[in-house]
Amino acid sequence: MRTILYLIRKEFLQIFRNKFISKAIFLVPIVQMLVLVPAVTFEIKHIELGIIDNDCTPESRGLVTKLESSTFFRLMFSTFSETEANNMLHNDKCGLVLNIPSGFGRNLGSGKAAPVMATINAINASTAQLSWAYLNGVIGDYNSGIIAENSGGVPSDGFSGIQITNRYWYNEMLNYKYYMLPGILVILVTAIGFMLAGLNMVREKEIGTIEQINVTPVRKHQFIIAKMVPFLLIGLVDLALGLIIGKITFNIPFEGSILLLFLGSTIFLIAVLGLALLLSTVSGSQQQYMFVAFFFMIVFILMSGIFTPFDSMPLLAQRIDMVNPVAYLIRINRMVMLKGSTLHDIGKDLLSLLVIAICFTSLAVRRYRKTA
Repeated sequence: MRTILYLIRKEFLQIFRNKFISKAIFLVPIVQMLVLVPAVTFEIKHIELGIIDNDCTPESRGLVTKLESSTFFRLMFSTFSETEANNMLHNDKCGLVLNIPSGFGRNLGSGKAAPVMATINAINASTAQLSWAYLNGVIGDYNSGIIAENSGGVPSDGFSGIQITNRYWYNEMLNYKYYMLPGILVILVTAIGFMLAGLNMVREKEIGTIEQINVTPVRKHQFIIAKMVPFLLIGLVDLALGLIIGKITFNIPFEGSILLLFLGSTIFLIAVLGLALLLSTVSGSQQQYMFVAFFFMIVFILMSGIFTPFDSMPLLAQRIDMVNPVAYLIRINRMVMLKGSTLHDIGKDLLSLLVIAICFTSLAVRRYRKTA
């Protein structure tokens, strides 16, 4: 035990002598939390709208006014030329063009169907789907108002309509920052643990100081533990710093147990550090490690469920994701922070993380070779 403590002390001294690492430890969480949390969002607040109004009746102007009064749409231009509107869409001057044909108002007044055509820029499928949903909502409200006006406030079929009341749980205001912040915290901890720990070990190979350890009677597991503990503690400190920034800046709710959150993060860090040290044992330079580590980080993050739901992934991707520690911790963070989940609720994910941590750490110890 004394040997491990001496090695841990040596690691801390080595870490804080490196000016880049010592600055990155505290600057990375501040930058990530203040920049990424508000930036990484699928919310659309301003949809640039173009109008082709070939009807020019009070009904068509009422629909345009309804769209303009919405918080989602910003009217960029109004024209009578479909060619001009398509050119504006092609040149990215607008994202959606609504074509109101001649006879729109007459059809509404006579009780007939009054079709309109929406042309949407679908280069970004997510943006296109949200734009269509917002447009549908505004037109639906306008249509309901027309029906109520024509029927004197009574549904056209003479019967009471169905009234739906909904309630959103765990994120009642649908604040996207509340959804993204737990995931950004995981990326923060991953960057600190996965990148810096591996680079630290490979750097020792490059400058030759690791050979001084190899000629000592230090055992392999002692060496690996000493490499892991400093970055484990630093990762937990950065997690606490991220939580503080999230609470002060974004007023992020925290419904569950903070000890449970740190327990999950500790197991996760052991898994990530084990993989980092495993990769560093097969890397001969910092450039090699960066290349391999970048590949793993991109795969882990994109398949973690931070951007797309896990259930919407193909079956093969879901099976591969079973060895992705980032996916487990994102689920744990969101459930603990937003739902107040207990150990019973996240026990399966914690157990899976523990198995991954044991496997990666064991492989790192086994793969490390002392070449005296």
